[in-house]
Amino acid sequence: MNPQEHNISQRAAQHLETLLKLMGVSGTLEEGALGDTLTLTIRTPEAGVLIGEDGARLQALNHMIRRIMEHELGHDSAQILVDVNDYRRKQYEELRDQARMGAQRVRYFKKEVVLAPMSAFERRIVHVTLQEYPDITTESTGEGHARCVVIRPYP
Repeated sequence: MNPQEHNISQRAAQHLETLLKLMGVSGTLEEGALGDTLTLTIRTPEAGVLIGEDGARLQALNHMIRRIMEHELGHDSAQILVDVNDYRRKQYEELRDQARMGAQRVRYFKKEVVLAPMSAFERRIVHVTLQEYPDITTESTGEGHARCVVIRPYP
């Protein structure tokens, strides 16, 4: 992590600690990285309160921290991900596995595979994971919440 990234991570951590305090949630923060994204992992026994159903509250918390940092930095270049007890990290690994399995199906059947709709961050994980496959190409298609990744054999 370069000095600028470290400073951004520390500022985001300070804002996150303030939000947790206002919410009345106790826990500790760990700074790290997930691919090329800065991560702030909250370790807490109150994970359910922060994660919510299907990660909805965690997604909202991520959105708030990103918007606060965009306002503070004056631009949106900070790639920051808030995680709770490795919930997102596990999702990240599952997506990478799903992408690799999709690539294997494309190789075997020589037909494209369309993955389920996912968020921009999740699609990015799939694209980055499959960049290491020279015989596979990926493309995001669809609109809004129906946007998904199509995995194809390289022409």
